Amino acid sequence: MASLKEIKERINSVSSTRKITSAMKMVSAAKLHKSQAAIVGMGPYSRALSQVMEGLLAGATLDFPLTAHREAKRVAIVAFSSDSSLCGAFNTNVARLLSERVAEYRHLPAESVEVYTVGKKVFEAAGKAGYNVVKNFEGLAAKPDYDVMATLAQQFMDRFVEGTLDRVEVVYHRFKSAGSQVLTHSELLPLELPQAEESGLGTDYILEPSREELLATLLPKSVKLQLYTALLDSSASEHAARVIAMQMATENADELLGELTVEYNKSRQQAITNELLDIVGGSMN
Repeated sequence: MASLKEIKERINSVSSTRKITSAMKMVSAAKLHKSQAAIVGMGPYSRALSQVMEGLLAGATLDFPLTAHREAKRVAIVAFSSDSSLCGAFNTNVARLLSERVAEYRHLPAESVEVYTVGKKVFEAAGKAGYNVVKNFEGLAAKPDYDVMATLAQQFMDRFVEGTLDRVEVVYHRFKSAGSQVLTHSELLPLELPQAEESGLGTDYILEPSREELLATLLPKSVKLQLYTALLDSSASEHAARVIAMQMATENADELLGELTVEYNKSRQQAITNELLDIVGGSMN
């Protein structure tokens, strides 16, 4: 049985750890609230853009370079993770799905599968796996920046139109709620146009500029928005995962403190009993 001093030191150590996990939980909860507000604030714009595109596509048969499907000979995969740990299996799951997506193109030369990482953890995992990491965006997980994502999306679109890039995929956690984050793989390019109904903009409307020109402007905005949305989802999911992980760590610390306290009291009582027996035995002698 451990000595009273050892048990006391362990109780102090667990108590200190509990304070840290509890503080980290509160900090992550505050960051999660901010990330949720960013997602909610972007919702009206995203829905309006989708509605306008659906209306423009109604009853029209249009062909755009960004929607062209061709054999994937050069692929880019963007993976989103966090810059720090202590968020459960959040980063491990991203690295695992990234590995699965890269394996899908094992028939291609290694340099033909470009990997772009957002977050230190997936960057380290990709480096260890020997993937062709073209660029890492560190710091975006903590401070999402639309301009950076828009620039990256524009580079992808330019290369896709030129024919030097055939497919762009995104690996990230889609944020559903504080208790649910869904590991997701989606295709950014070629762009899938929304399914429009005949109830949208019809031939009764005269469009200026033309329908084609409007869509040529809106489609790139949609691609940029999708990539930025993935960043926001990943950021919110990271904070939610950390809140859950720190909550579990705090609860485990509370449980361990209870067990240690009981053990300490038993050991203390046993020590007192032994001293009393020594005193009684000595007086009898």
